[in-house]
Amino acid sequence: MDALEIARWQFGITTVYHFMMVPLTIGLGLVVAVIQTMWHRTGKVEYLRMTKFWGKLFLINFIMGVATGIVQEFQFGMAWSEYSRFVGDVFGAPLAMEALLAFFVESTFLGLWIFGWKQLKPAIHLACLWIAVIGSAISAYFIIVANSWMQHPVGVEMIDGRPVMTDAWAVFTNNTALVAVPHTLFGALAVAGGFLLGIAWYHLWRRRKDGIDTVGPDGSVIPGSAKIPGRDVTDHKVWIRSLRIGAVVAMISFAGTAVTGDLQGKLMFEQQPMKMAAAEAACHDGTGFSVLSIGNVGSKDCSDVVAVIELPGLLSFLAKGDFTTEIKGVNSLQQSYKETYGTQLPNDPKYGDRAGQEIQYVPVMEVTYWGFRMMIGFGGLAAFAAAVALWITRKGTVPQSRWLMRLAVLGIFAPFGANAAGWIFTEMGRQPFVVAPNPDMNGIDQVFMFTAAAVSPGVTAGELLTSLIVLTLVYALLMVVEVKLLRTYIRGGVASAMPELAHADEDGTGPTSGDKPGDGSNKSDDDVLAFAY
Repeated sequence: MDALEIARWQFGITTVYHFMMVPLTIGLGLVVAVIQTMWHRTGKVEYLRMTKFWGKLFLINFIMGVATGIVQEFQFGMAWSEYSRFVGDVFGAPLAMEALLAFFVESTFLGLWIFGWKQLKPAIHLACLWIAVIGSAISAYFIIVANSWMQHPVGVEMIDGRPVMTDAWAVFTNNTALVAVPHTLFGALAVAGGFLLGIAWYHLWRRRKDGIDTVGPDGSVIPGSAKIPGRDVTDHKVWIRSLRIGAVVAMISFAGTAVTGDLQGKLMFEQQPMKMAAAEAACHDGTGFSVLSIGNVGSKDCSDVVAVIELPGLLSFLAKGDFTTEIKGVNSLQQSYKETYGTQLPNDPKYGDRAGQEIQYVPVMEVTYWGFRMMIGFGGLAAFAAAVALWITRKGTVPQSRWLMRLAVLGIFAPFGANAAGWIFTEMGRQPFVVAPNPDMNGIDQVFMFTAAAVSPGVTAGELLTSLIVLTLVYALLMVVEVKLLRTYIRGGVASAMPELAHADEDGTGPTSGDKPGDGSNKSDDDVLAFAY
């Protein structure tokens, strides 16, 4: 057993799991805030129902995100103490500010939103949600600032073998972060859009299946009502508007990720050329983009990689914006890296058994190559599905096809897959560095750290394997809890998030008729904790 590999697996599993919660929290929070704003401005009942239903799912996901995120802080000190010691002077500021936002601003104002439906004035109640949502976006900014410094270290100088921050402004305005932040936020909105679309499709399909909604001779929907709390004409408005909002958000966010992703890719060709060369399986210098390349799984070099389909000039366009500039391939870059950073790991005790071993500068090409394509492919698929959904639902409902419904629900996972693939590509493509060198500034080039030196020297492989197994089991249990909670409230529909619907008057008065928090008109007998429950 190798302590470094186990530590990497542990961090990878827990981080990817945690990041499943993050984009949904950020994206869905923003969508819920917009929907509540629409309710506040129009007083329409469907927007109130949408706010409470999607808000309930947002809260479940937020709680799980906080619980799984705490583990990341402990891992830095327990499994990666050498890394923490190396980056601590730089990471202290952004991570401290992130914690203040995540655990104070977000939590405080989200709590006020949860428990303030009747106690706060409508405008103040809405402002609480907006503050929490904006806080989560700023929180993401600080995390990305820290991660971007690992990708492209700036604003420091080496003192006694450690980088010490000398220019906080350079760290917080790192061009890598300034491009990564909007890319991540658009990715989060893509997740939220797919989430709304898939769930709303399911509920519209159920209404068709149960005979509540029918279609006229021209194919337009005829909404109906059932003698079940919440399944009335307004319920139809909730789902059709949710679906179409989700589809529009998904399409806009894909366009945003495409533009910011192009900018990010051009930066990476300058800052981490080996990562991008491996992502394109560009073994030799040239201009061609590989549509499909094949090679042996686990290959450590380019000797067996063959480009089956290649588009001349496209790689140059992606990297430099023209079709003629020759881009260095893996073979050329590997020689350059060896000349600059050495061919073997230093004979230093912090490298343990790996001291003196040959450095493998080429990342795992199967991961970088397919991770890059899965990121783009899943994102494009989600956007295409959103466009199709807008067309299919133009007359107000969805077909009765069970298979289309299942495809729509499965489509929820496409933007999740794009986000996960993108981050796995970003992090694994940086190897063998945990802090990648910055070749753009005088002297800063020597600020880097090999992953082999980052693991805690006093932690054994057995201890790491134990924590890996325990954390994986705990996270699996949390996954069961989250899926069960989400499934329960999704299947329950709006009524599951609004128990007061069961007490609404038959003539449409009561909490469903547009009562606003704090105005004293809500006649339901639910207590302040009903929404939190």
